[in-house]
Amino acid sequence: MFWKMHLLYAVLVWLSLSYGFDPKCPGRCSCDSMQSVQCYRLTEVPSGIPSTTKKLYISHSRIQRLQLCNFTRMLALEDFILLASGTESVENDTFKTLSTLKTLELWKNKLRRVPSALPASLEVLKLNDNSIYVLQGSDFEGLKKLKILELKNNLISSLSSRTLSSLVSLENLMLDGNSIESVAGQLVLPHLKHMSMENNKIHLIPANFFTSLQSLQFLSFSGNFLTKMPVNMPKSLFSLKMERNQLKVVRFRDMKHLENLSHLYLSENSLSSIDGAQLLANLTTLELSQNQLHMLPLRLPARLQKLDISNNLIQRVTAQDFQDLQDLKHLFLDNNIVSLFEAGALQRCSQLSNLALEQNLLLSIPLRLPGTLARLDLKGNAIQDIAEKELKDLKQLQVLNLRNNKISALDLRALEGLHRLRYLYLDGNPWNCTCSLLRVREVLKAKGTDVRGGQCAAPAERQGESWMSSKKIVKQCEHHLHLTGKSTETKKKPKPEELSNIRANVDDDDYDYEID
Repeated sequence: MFWKMHLLYAVLVWLSLSYGFDPKCPGRCSCDSMQSVQCYRLTEVPSGIPSTTKKLYISHSRIQRLQLCNFTRMLALEDFILLASGTESVENDTFKTLSTLKTLELWKNKLRRVPSALPASLEVLKLNDNSIYVLQGSDFEGLKKLKILELKNNLISSLSSRTLSSLVSLENLMLDGNSIESVAGQLVLPHLKHMSMENNKIHLIPANFFTSLQSLQFLSFSGNFLTKMPVNMPKSLFSLKMERNQLKVVRFRDMKHLENLSHLYLSENSLSSIDGAQLLANLTTLELSQNQLHMLPLRLPARLQKLDISNNLIQRVTAQDFQDLQDLKHLFLDNNIVSLFEAGALQRCSQLSNLALEQNLLLSIPLRLPGTLARLDLKGNAIQDIAEKELKDLKQLQVLNLRNNKISALDLRALEGLHRLRYLYLDGNPWNCTCSLLRVREVLKAKGTDVRGGQCAAPAERQGESWMSSKKIVKQCEHHLHLTGKSTETKKKPKPEELSNIRANVDDDDYDYEID
């Protein structure tokens, strides 16, 4: 009997350590062996939280006010997270005595100001999704260890450099989604690496704003009202995001000192031309989608790997446009008005794997495309025929999208060379469902190609049927298939070495083009 009671006690202890069934743990909370406490649906901070607690997580509660008395016993607390609990205010000095506190997160509450007298030990402060409307100079005094400050989605209207001057160790500053109209003075944050002020109302960046930000690597001013690019940006910059502004011109000569810049995002502006981008010698990503460009940029950086120039007004693509881009892997030219695509225009792009040309005015597939292509999107053009010469070099092609064109027949010889084709999209074409088209179907099935679409427009008796799945059409063409000797051909599975990691949503037109 004694050993049974001993065993039961051992099980209870194990459960208490593993699943939070600690008799000392407050109600609606769970406590674990790692000094972590998680609580839900509370009306106040529990008084019975163990004094050894290092991490306290409270969410989806109704705690209107935080008080000093809530934390007097939590002398070991390192992380306090209060999420979506309707908290409106924090009593003065509430966190002052927590000398071990490193992380303070008060997300999705109703705070109107930054809590006062924060402990000097703090390294992470996240106050996103509150109603903070002003930052005082005293809010961050003494926080010499703070590395991360997030104030996203508040009501802040201005930012003064003096407000943040005491944050000598700050590395990440996030102020997205506020109402900031102006930034004043020189921001003195020598260790700052990542700064984001997206979706504000900034019209102008002072010329001296970046003078003391010589460690800055990632900078985003997307979603503001800027009409000019910031000047005197630090040489250390690696990524610059300026989408959704009102830029009409980019002076690359003012940016040529940015020798480390690798990613530049300029989509959704009012740019009508781009010239001088080659001055950014190490640029690998350039995004120019949704501007007013009538021609491709002249002399792009030779190391460019991704160029997105979709949703513009480009009419022509010539070999001169791409003669130096041997490292280019991803090219997005969709949603333009391209009607002329010079044969061999991309021949020098010897690493190109993804080419998006959908929603243009092409009458045929461009000739002499790079044999390295893995994805080719031609949806929404005016292509009528698929010729063998257009596809014969595309031995690596895995995804071919021909949706919404004017194709009525497929050349069997054109498809036979596509040994690695895994996805073929054919919806929205006026297919003439003759028995010869069924011959193509058998070849595609034998390859293991996943074919989507193929609704018959003719002849009249087959209208609406799918030539890829209709048993009725197969039966009507049995004699023809028998004569060609293909009716018994079995489906071959692709070899493992032929498969790459394709991230394609086969039920969606807007699948991801990029592959690993």
